[in-house]
Amino acid sequence: MGYRVAVVGATGAVGREILKTLAEREFPVDDIVALASPRSAGREVSFGDRVLKVQNLETFDFKGWDVGLFSPGGSVSAKYAPIAAKAGCVVIDNTSHFRMEPDVPLVVPEVNPLALKDMKRNIIANPNCSTIQMVVALKPLHDLFTLKRVVVSTYQAVSGAGKDGMDELFSQTRGSFVNDPPKIEQFQKQIAFNCIPQIDRFMDDGATKEEWKMRVETKKILDPDVEVLATCVRVPVFVGHSEAVIAEFVEPVDLERAREALRESEGVVLLDQREDGGYVTPLECVGEDATYVSRLRVDPTVPHGLAFWCVADNLRKGAALNAVQIAETMIALDLLPRHG
Repeated sequence: MGYRVAVVGATGAVGREILKTLAEREFPVDDIVALASPRSAGREVSFGDRVLKVQNLETFDFKGWDVGLFSPGGSVSAKYAPIAAKAGCVVIDNTSHFRMEPDVPLVVPEVNPLALKDMKRNIIANPNCSTIQMVVALKPLHDLFTLKRVVVSTYQAVSGAGKDGMDELFSQTRGSFVNDPPKIEQFQKQIAFNCIPQIDRFMDDGATKEEWKMRVETKKILDPDVEVLATCVRVPVFVGHSEAVIAEFVEPVDLERAREALRESEGVVLLDQREDGGYVTPLECVGEDATYVSRLRVDPTVPHGLAFWCVADNLRKGAALNAVQIAETMIALDLLPRHG
């Protein structure tokens, strides 16, 4: 027997990727529905070799549905996720709305799967895309050497801002070749041929909300004693987040032991050749499930430090894939009841 699955925000970039991921991984689906706002109702989306007609989220009854994969935007999840959860549908939410609520598990299956057993409200939060790939890479190193501090600089693709962000990069890039003035709507400055050191709004301490997310989410997922300083930068890449990570540990580090742990770790691919091109770039990780680690080396500026480069497809592991893996892990742990 399979499950009755609702995909909320099905017409967005992440929603479409969720449908694609469910089909590719042959998730046990008995029935599936695509939901979105009233203006998107009636549109069609693909699920494997099937075409689904999008239904109106505002009038949908979640009673009898087993799991809801939500990616509609924070304000929409804030309203409809509790409605679905109250109806008995387990919600896996991709937005930031529930992440730091103490009674909502924040889960990366390769890192803290047993947190799913603490689900109290029928809601599970999917972490921020940049946090996910970093903690997947850090987990095996933390297990070996005990992580103390992380300094990370991110190079984040415009798809993190959705389809409109991708459209803005495309239109600005095309316009630059015909001398059209750039139209700036989705980002704070021109994104084509540029880097913008601001993602989300500024907070009182000078950090942006995205940088704050990486700090507090890493503590909640990996270890509350780990300190994180992030600088998050939007770059003119369509898909694929990159990160330069500097990690300081409590115990002495051994490079070969670190390499072996990364090679054996679920969800990580170590591709680190000390030669021209012996690393993975964001362009090469598009459509892939893994977090790729390259440029692994000792940091000589602290007693016990390692530095590395990691990339991942932010629409897959950073969003859709992680959400589907949460549902798969719940099945494996016998935490996802069927209503059929």
